[in-house]
Amino acid sequence: MNEQNFTMLCDFYQLTMGNGYFKTKHADRIAYFDLFFRRVPDNGGYAICAGLEQVIDYIEKLCFDEKDIEYLRSKKIFSEEFLEYLRGFKFEGDIYAVPEGTPVFPYEPLITVRAPAIQAQLIETMLLLLVNHQSLIATKASRIVRASKGRAVSEFGSRRAQGSAGAVLGARAAYIGGCSGTACVMSDELYGVPATGTMAHSWVQMFDSEIEAFEEYCRVYPNSAVLLVDTYNVLKSGVPNAIKAFDNILKPQNARPVGIRLDSGDIAYLSIEARRMLDEAGYPDCKIIASNSLDEYIISDLINQGARIDSFGVGERLITAASEPVFGGVYKLCATEENGVITPKIKISENVVKITNPHYKKVYRIFDNKTGKAQADLICLHDESIDETEPLELFDPDFTWKRKTVRDFTAKPLQVPVFLNGKRVYQPPTIEEIKSFCAEQLGTLWDSVLRFENPHKYHVDLSQKLWDIKHKLLSDKGD
Repeated sequence: MNEQNFTMLCDFYQLTMGNGYFKTKHADRIAYFDLFFRRVPDNGGYAICAGLEQVIDYIEKLCFDEKDIEYLRSKKIFSEEFLEYLRGFKFEGDIYAVPEGTPVFPYEPLITVRAPAIQAQLIETMLLLLVNHQSLIATKASRIVRASKGRAVSEFGSRRAQGSAGAVLGARAAYIGGCSGTACVMSDELYGVPATGTMAHSWVQMFDSEIEAFEEYCRVYPNSAVLLVDTYNVLKSGVPNAIKAFDNILKPQNARPVGIRLDSGDIAYLSIEARRMLDEAGYPDCKIIASNSLDEYIISDLINQGARIDSFGVGERLITAASEPVFGGVYKLCATEENGVITPKIKISENVVKITNPHYKKVYRIFDNKTGKAQADLICLHDESIDETEPLELFDPDFTWKRKTVRDFTAKPLQVPVFLNGKRVYQPPTIEEIKSFCAEQLGTLWDSVLRFENPHKYHVDLSQKLWDIKHKLLSDKGD
């Protein structure tokens, strides 16, 4: 999967526009594009940015082979000069991006591309595909993990994912969002996401009796036995037979069971009764794991009902982000450059949410020095700097009369350079480092931003200079 070249995974109009740029002498004109999103899934308060490592891999492998050129020639609409240009194609621009694991908010650039127009346009689809998908799953995973209130959550959804990449990269994104591991072996092999798993119902059914199935499993895995206890009847046979297997096979070896798993029924009630039975049998350290179409709301309800669950396995509703399976990131032109002069560009729509923020920009996160909490994000012009010794006035771009002055703060840029002049200048962190970074950055957000219902709106503000430019463009285009 990692070795595949995805250059041709683009929308056809990117190639028709590329051919048009080439024929109209715009091929070398520098274009600036922002990748951003407009709304947090599930009406949440934040999203988690993910997918940058795969973006880097994609950019480094960009090229058209002879088979690609022949295919494009067969469409009979591309000039031979353009096809010759594609034959030697490589990315030569700059890319700035928000590191993976960063909590992000609507309208701020997650990725900024500065490159010749053809190059910047060609990569649109794949960048959106990678960032939209993994940011969606990482965001959903973060919600589910927070709902578990410190209990481990493992991703179980490969068989319900939309395709192999959805399974493998989805598991990677879920780990970034806070999951403890995955059932997907390939995601462990390729990306280091810890793979875990024990048995299915078919193991139990394969033997003549449930107790035989449990005892044989304990013999094979005396130090990691987790038994699935709901194949027949959880309380009448499943848990009692699990206890017998522990007594008969593990106890003589001075081994301890790891856990039992519940996959159906009234999990709150069953977990309470199973906990009582295990404790009375001398196995208070035996964990209870729950699965079965879980999500953040069901997990919250189970915990509120007093369920005695130590960890959760979450499948289809995580790997597909079933409650809202589209992240909605977009890729929009924000400026062009000729002879070193940058010209801001804006898209205007009667649908106000589709009006873009123009110009070549950068984003700062403003942290309160006393609490360490994030106060707001500020989108500035690329050449603006923030004086941390002076009070900073912020205003809500939706309600310009709402102004707020912050003092004693630190302003940290969100984006880092990833490619400069086509050369990679960024070394992606390990998956463990990304996961830890994500947890650390979530800790900088106020609880009111993190809550599931009616979260506080985290403000993404525009600098005065940027707002003035946007307002002027809106006025000029409206004439």
